Amino acid sequence: MASISHSSLAGHVLIVDSTPADLTALGAVLRSAGFRLSLAFDGVQGYERSIANQPDLIMLDSALPRLDGLALCRRLKSHHLTSAIPVIFFSGDDSPAERVKALRAGAVDYILKSCSLQEVLVRIQIHIQLARAAAPAGAPDASGPQAAPAAQQGDEDSALILAVQRYLADHLGEDHTLKHLAGVVGVRERRLTVAFRKRLNMSVYEYLRKQRMETAKYLLRHTALRIVSIGEEMGFSSAANFSTAFRNYTGVAPSAYRRQAWADGRSAGAVADGD
Repeated sequence: MASISHSSLAGHVLIVDSTPADLTALGAVLRSAGFRLSLAFDGVQGYERSIANQPDLIMLDSALPRLDGLALCRRLKSHHLTSAIPVIFFSGDDSPAERVKALRAGAVDYILKSCSLQEVLVRIQIHIQLARAAAPAGAPDASGPQAAPAAQQGDEDSALILAVQRYLADHLGEDHTLKHLAGVVGVRERRLTVAFRKRLNMSVYEYLRKQRMETAKYLLRHTALRIVSIGEEMGFSSAANFSTAFRNYTGVAPSAYRRQAWADGRSAGAVADGD
């Protein structure tokens, strides 16, 4: 098997860690392999430098001041300037739960700080190689220095909203407070509220309600799940609460909506069979 060429894969790696002294050895290995190395010391600084410089790969710790690693990763994966950049968590926390959270937030890998430096180097090389192979034809080479234009407020609003939307899609049936959702993307509650109002013309809770009801409508139309089970999936404590919320949203009870949807489906099937 051919060895990986350092020169062909070398690029720019941004490491976001609040204790950079712990990364001296890794930095030396990366530089010796031909990589350009940048550091950021908290999540906000890491986000800003990622947007401005668009490195080939971002390594970050999960425990970061100002903006934690999970929130940083979600925001990076939701911003059009950084969504394609592979993110690797480089952490001292070896709990399976943290690994799962990191991968769900959009990370491509989770490496323990106790891992062999040569293994870390190879994983970095592989992920950069995969990212370059997946880049659209004609895209600019990301291995050289770049200076991206500063992100506009609208871009930031869109990134925040998309990050929250993706999170809610995976946690639709859970209870959410505005404080918790703001923490998911590392902003203040008012900042998130303003973004939703400005871009979607609705509050965060109005958006969550709409997504729950639209998902419930889909499940009622296309599955045979019991209505009480659908209500539970959407986070309602009882079938009565779900039925009331659904009726307020659609004007009909869940059972009536399902009967009509299934009747319409049978009618459409009969018409198709007769064509």
